[in-house]
Amino acid sequence: MALRVGISASLLAADLVAIFAVGFAADVAYHAYIGDGELIPLTNSMNLQTAGFLSLIFVLTNLARGEYSIERCLSQTPHLQRRATLWLMAWAVALLVGFATKTTQDFSRVASVAFFLAGLPVTILVRAGTVAMVRRSSTSGSPSTSRVHLVGYEEDVTNFYANNDVEALGLRIVGTSYLRRPEPASGTGNAETLLAEDLDLAVSVVRFLRPDDVFVLVPWSEPADIERCIDAFLRVPAALHLRPGTMMDRFPDLQVARVGRLSGINIGRRPLSVGEILLKRAFDVTLAGIGLLLLAPLFVALAVLIKLDSPGPVFFRQRRYGFNQEAFGVFKFRSMKAAPDAPFRQASRNDERITRIGALLRRTNLDELPQLLNVIRGDMSLVGPRPHALAHDRSFERRIALYARRHNVKPGITGWAQVNGFRGETLTDAAMESRVQADLHYIDNWSLWLDITILFRTIASPRAYRNAC
Repeated sequence: MALRVGISASLLAADLVAIFAVGFAADVAYHAYIGDGELIPLTNSMNLQTAGFLSLIFVLTNLARGEYSIERCLSQTPHLQRRATLWLMAWAVALLVGFATKTTQDFSRVASVAFFLAGLPVTILVRAGTVAMVRRSSTSGSPSTSRVHLVGYEEDVTNFYANNDVEALGLRIVGTSYLRRPEPASGTGNAETLLAEDLDLAVSVVRFLRPDDVFVLVPWSEPADIERCIDAFLRVPAALHLRPGTMMDRFPDLQVARVGRLSGINIGRRPLSVGEILLKRAFDVTLAGIGLLLLAPLFVALAVLIKLDSPGPVFFRQRRYGFNQEAFGVFKFRSMKAAPDAPFRQASRNDERITRIGALLRRTNLDELPQLLNVIRGDMSLVGPRPHALAHDRSFERRIALYARRHNVKPGITGWAQVNGFRGETLTDAAMESRVQADLHYIDNWSLWLDITILFRTIASPRAYRNAC
């Protein structure tokens, strides 16, 4: 335990030193820039005091959020997004304190901006490095590995080992207590007596081994036995966990939720809260409105090129399923030869129906720009799962589990799947499965910062243009 606490303290110290070093460097650079000869900041430098104060706020915020725990480092939840959010929060607190104490005029704006801009990537790099080190050491059985004691019936313990790579999970099994079942034929006694004896022995073993965590592997079908295990192991100084079966593998971040006065395990939350819906809608309308105004000349130019390239309308409209599987008409610049009565067929690479200007539009994603109108209308969002043709939706929904969950949020012009290269022709169920998993990751991890990241990557990342057809 002491070693694990030491590792967490080291993670905290790494942040503290890194942030203060960035603030120190920003102050040195500022004095060098203005040429006042004070290249080494003194203790009375307001910039240096700000660096120390901000470092303290940042590490305390991370500490309160549990960011320095080994378990958080080993979790699969996004680290870098949280890191950026906490950095912004620390600066917001520092600015509020500065305004409240009327000291904001005492430190340099130039040095502060440099500190803010340089500090964000530094804190992200420090976090990425420390998380990688903890994960690497956990798989090699180092002290960062959780010391775990297992308790359960023989078949449940066997299934646990069969379904889990213990080292890869960052665990070190220090002991196992098997619970016996009565065998009437051999007269081994009744179930309650056996369980009481086994739990007394298991508690004694746990007290001797002093593991960090105790996992009870008794299945849900044995509620009375689970209750007795809980009563027994709450008496020992170790974290107690229930691990009944493999359901936890499917939902690795389960949380207990309260609805009114009723408690339950939260399997799936509403995709977005009311506040998140309003925030996302305001973000969408603002950016889509600005985009339509700024891109109006480009719309006109593309419309002229499309008309000159091939006969037919400028815009193409097709029915798609949106939020809650409600159908709507999605707008696109026409990129294929007009054939209004032709049956639906997915576009493929080197498709003969694609026009010359259409190939350019598809390769650069410009054919999607008219969907800004869908965003203004409320049919779509700037970011979300891409809407598929109705025929595809019906077909894949029957073949891919949870495909329909994509419709729990509004579809988007771009999405997490697209910026990760999962776009274009889907020739196999496996290809669509990868796209669906990316969409579900977006739904389960939505934040405004994630939307901003996806929009930036849509423009700047080469992966967003991969597999265009």
